[in-house]
Amino acid sequence: MNHTISFTVNGIEKQVPVRNADTLLHVLREQLGLTGTKAGCQNGDCGSCTVLVNDMPLNACHMLAVEAKDKRITTIEGFQYSPIQEKFIQNWAIQCGYCTPGFVLNCHALIEQCPNADEAMIDEWLDSNICRCTGYEEIKQSVQEVLQWRKTGEIN
Repeated sequence: MNHTISFTVNGIEKQVPVRNADTLLHVLREQLGLTGTKAGCQNGDCGSCTVLVNDMPLNACHMLAVEAKDKRITTIEGFQYSPIQEKFIQNWAIQCGYCTPGFVLNCHALIEQCPNADEAMIDEWLDSNICRCTGYEEIKQSVQEVLQWRKTGEIN
């Protein structure tokens, strides 16, 4: 059965026809052309399809498109500049780049929602994304530096 749902993607209201079984990942990539949201494992393990849904990081492969009705979706294409992006670049927290969009959105949400995150919390949040190229240390360092900057105003 087809439905037309309305939701906001990257600040723009969209009306999209979807089937009951369509995932948000499929709709974003195939219907809206937002290919920055990567299709990795497609079973929720890798985090490469992480998007923000009402500012919460979620795997787009695990969310049915019909569940996005009336929600705000942010993909990497609509993500406005954030200090975490700059720190990823400065700290070489990217390698091949396939996982980077998911990590950036996840790390941004962590910083926004948990400004006092300790090392254990950062590790827990980073567990939701898989990178096969880096050792995670550069990603973790990037998060820690942004959190420190937010507390002290000092840029490393």
